Amino acid sequence: MEVPTRAEFLFQGPWQKALFYAILAVSLGIFAWQVWGRVRLWRQGKPISWRPDYLGGVVKFVLGQRKVRTSRPKSGAPMHLMIFYGFLALFIATTLLGINTYSPWKFHKGTYYLAYEFVFDIMGVVLFVGLVWALLRRRFAKPKALTSAPADFSALYMLLILTVSGFLVEGARMNVNPKSFDTSAPVGYLVSGVLPQLLPAHYLGIWWTHAVLVAVFIAIIPRLRIRHIAYAIFSAAGHQVDRKMGALKPITMQEVEEAGQIGVKEPKDYSRWHLLSLDACMECGRCTEVCPAWLVGKVLNPKEVVQNIRGAMKNGTTVAAAVTEEALWQCTTCNACVEACPVLINQVDLITDARRYLVAEGRAPGTSGTMLRQVASTESAWGTPSGDREKWMAGQDVPLVRDLVANGEKFEVLLWVGCAGSVDRGAMKTTRDFAALLKKANVSFACLGKEEKCTGDPARRTGDEFLFQQMAEQNVATLEQYGVKTVVTACPHCFNTIKNEYSVFGGDYEVLHHSQFLSTLIKDGKLNAPSLEDGAVTLHDPCYLARINNEADAPRHALGVPSNLNDHRTPVDRWLNEATEDGNRLAEPQRRAQKTLCCGAGGGRMWIEEDINQRPGDNRARELIGTGAKTVATACPFCRIMLDASLNNVAPDQGINLVDIVELVKQAND
Repeated sequence: MEVPTRAEFLFQGPWQKALFYAILAVSLGIFAWQVWGRVRLWRQGKPISWRPDYLGGVVKFVLGQRKVRTSRPKSGAPMHLMIFYGFLALFIATTLLGINTYSPWKFHKGTYYLAYEFVFDIMGVVLFVGLVWALLRRRFAKPKALTSAPADFSALYMLLILTVSGFLVEGARMNVNPKSFDTSAPVGYLVSGVLPQLLPAHYLGIWWTHAVLVAVFIAIIPRLRIRHIAYAIFSAAGHQVDRKMGALKPITMQEVEEAGQIGVKEPKDYSRWHLLSLDACMECGRCTEVCPAWLVGKVLNPKEVVQNIRGAMKNGTTVAAAVTEEALWQCTTCNACVEACPVLINQVDLITDARRYLVAEGRAPGTSGTMLRQVASTESAWGTPSGDREKWMAGQDVPLVRDLVANGEKFEVLLWVGCAGSVDRGAMKTTRDFAALLKKANVSFACLGKEEKCTGDPARRTGDEFLFQQMAEQNVATLEQYGVKTVVTACPHCFNTIKNEYSVFGGDYEVLHHSQFLSTLIKDGKLNAPSLEDGAVTLHDPCYLARINNEADAPRHALGVPSNLNDHRTPVDRWLNEATEDGNRLAEPQRRAQKTLCCGAGGGRMWIEEDINQRPGDNRARELIGTGAKTVATACPFCRIMLDASLNNVAPDQGINLVDIVELVKQAND
């Protein structure tokens, strides 16, 4: 009985093999020469100073396609997965065939061969369907954020031709040299039956056509968008293992002295990994589709930021000139683009590093410059004197750390109030209600009062790195002086900064958002959860809590609503539209949890003048109103301020009630 296998270089002599190898060598040489040209550009950047995730990043984000799998359905994720896994499968098939040919191990036979033929035949069909889908989508249903150049269609057509010609080669081989086990490759077998009876010369003509097309394709890959598949492997491998989304990389004075500047002026001032990641961009537009600035018609387009800096990497243009200063200042640092990017490009790093240079050069927008001066002079982003930080306490009997320490008393939890929580009218109500709940639950807590300073978050996200470091060092010194171990705050920006960024300055604490603390108190039976009318309340997830710190469950638990969203980075969760045993159900907006839509306050935008027709908060307000709920709950003072203005702008007569989740919990415990 004949052992299932197939002859290599069927009907070809030594000179034909030599010609094939020569063509392939030239093709690979052209490919390598072009890639080396990009490598030289990457090497302009600074060597990376972190521990790369060599294997984990590749497995999770390249092989596992985690970011693509968790994209919104209309992003074309299934199509991209079909193309990627189909292309990967055929690459693996070719690699296995090469190992069998050029190594001592001859395994391409028997049962393995039959399984090989079947599996990779099916994966060829998967690739074919994905390519046809991509072509039709680009032609008839192209998303607004997706650009299409003639080269993009050429790449898809080229891949499609290679896929079809591959099936033709397989079918022609079976036609001229039939075997009893040919049915193991169903598509090839079907093609062989459709073809007329071929001669060996016909088969060779088809084989050589396919081989030359493959060689041409390899040579031009660095010129095509599909190059991102190769570059994404290295980008994922260089991804920082312990990097938290909410932490920016600090600058040292030594770095400033060596560079002669603060921040990034030209692409070469970025790290080599950042420059490499620019070439990994697949131009899919996912980052742009979720950008709150772009969604309201601003010039900021995260995809173009990447592409423009990539162009500047070669022509020597400054980052600000390539991207435009207007676009750089429109970023809210919400990290929606970072969360969405399939190849791990960190657009927020690119933007904030460029902002650092602009601020150092005195080119910050006027209103943000005012905020920076206020932080520097009053240690408050609101520009209020330190004594005003205790005004909210009037009549509240709130313990102060300095008084407790002076009397030899101890406390377990520090309530970090924040600039907004101590001076903004709405945020002050949140602070008072939260303090009342802590007292009701018999929590041993205290506040710093006038000893508390701005965490430095607005300054850092705006670009004044050393002002941030000044605030961080002073706050850490104060916390260390009083032996603080646990910090709880109602502000996600303060929460993120103290939790993720103060450790660099020696501040290592247990940091909790007030929603996390409330949910624990409710779980322990120390407080009652609200009993919400079904669908009467909708929840706005703050970016710096839900997306940047992956906490979407706690605010829902605090409202008495079951939730299982943390670490489930998909836009749909089974809990969202199911009533609980008590009948509680939030009227969830379309974009929620890690996919939440930014209110527009982050990145220092709270203090930058906004065109009334281009407020990101207005978009969010419309989405929240669209749920039908009459109460909008949030868990961030910045979000509350922005949504209050937007709700009054887009729905002044609808009677929408805007509250912090604390207020609903407080009502349940009065």
